[in-house]
Amino acid sequence: MSGLEELDRPGAPGAAEVPGAPGGAGAPGSFEAHPDAEVGGRRPTAPRRGVVDPVKALMHRHRDLCERAVDPLEIAAGLEAHGVTDRTAARFRHRDVFSLAEEMYARVSRDGDPPPPVPVTATPRPRLDRALLTLLPGVLCAAAVTGVRLTHGRTSLLVGAAGVLAVALALRAVLRRGPLSPHRGAHPGPHRSGAWTCWLLGYAALGDSLLRAAVAGGPDGLPDGTAAGPWPFAAAPLLTLTLACAPAAWSARFLAVRARRRLDASRGLEEFAASVQPLLLGTFALFLCALAALTPSAAAALDEPAAYGHTLALGALLFLARLLTVYGFTHVPAVALGAVGTAEVLAPATVFAGRLPGCGFLATPVESLVAAWGPAGVPSLVCGAAALTLLFHATRTLTRASAHARTDQPC
Repeated sequence: MSGLEELDRPGAPGAAEVPGAPGGAGAPGSFEAHPDAEVGGRRPTAPRRGVVDPVKALMHRHRDLCERAVDPLEIAAGLEAHGVTDRTAARFRHRDVFSLAEEMYARVSRDGDPPPPVPVTATPRPRLDRALLTLLPGVLCAAAVTGVRLTHGRTSLLVGAAGVLAVALALRAVLRRGPLSPHRGAHPGPHRSGAWTCWLLGYAALGDSLLRAAVAGGPDGLPDGTAAGPWPFAAAPLLTLTLACAPAAWSARFLAVRARRRLDASRGLEEFAASVQPLLLGTFALFLCALAALTPSAAAALDEPAAYGHTLALGALLFLARLLTVYGFTHVPAVALGAVGTAEVLAPATVFAGRLPGCGFLATPVESLVAAWGPAGVPSLVCGAAALTLLFHATRTLTRASAHARTDQPC
């Protein structure tokens, strides 16, 4: 139960007594004894409690929020995070939460020090170094793939290992700085999300060929890092997804800047949510368009087939998971990534288990799906379902004013 609901509950401590309300002070037909009057021949031991200011009681309950707020928007976002709606604000004789927050912000200076001046929201200019940083994973991945293809034997393995390390460090830098880093005060998220993300990327490179070989009775050997080996290595999805770091960062910054502008211009929570939802969907569509353009380009550069379904579904899943993590919503993305990773582990495992005597039924669902849609059908299906789940979750969480109240990180 939120603090406001407790205030509105009859008989709750600190409940608001509105003048003129039935049973309250000043109600018609009610009698309030004077402090000096004697009742039943005895003087009352304590005066009766007077009228309580409901907004002041609310400020007392949210004292920390009111004292540290730099503008009314932060108070409104904090109240919304505690379950306060425009309908609840009407009980305090305000048309919406923004109006209630403005009164609370204006009254803070009466009981404490004067509040700091309200800062003017300005759109931060994109920094060139951070923009170039988002291109670094794709450039390093392209260099690593080229080095592996131009070398042989142990040299090729060393080049591949160095390339994986370099790309991992570049991705870590991108995710810790700029628009793809968590906002100040947001929880970075469970560490298991990173492990599942690495597994999903590894499956994008080797999983489809492993599943194809498993259904055909193999694999007959270990992967050698080439596209012509017994266990082919698909480099095009990895190159596409690392190159997509740049449009992902630009899309995240686009959403943050536009949402903050609409937060400044909105006068109600419902109005803000209605204006941000199409902005969120448009940002997601913008990223998908960029990813769809990169997929055939990377495949043509590496002379590999373009896996549109798997690459687009995985890219959408990773983008939405990271976008929710940026704003502090980490639990659902972690669960979604874990569920997808588990499904991709079980797909080849059930095929191998189906070779045991009497266990052929275990491999039937996966074999049927591979026969109908190919090996890429399994990851495309699970990644697409998880991405739709995260998109639905994002339309409910990233359209709140509290999610965009503090987006003061450098871009």
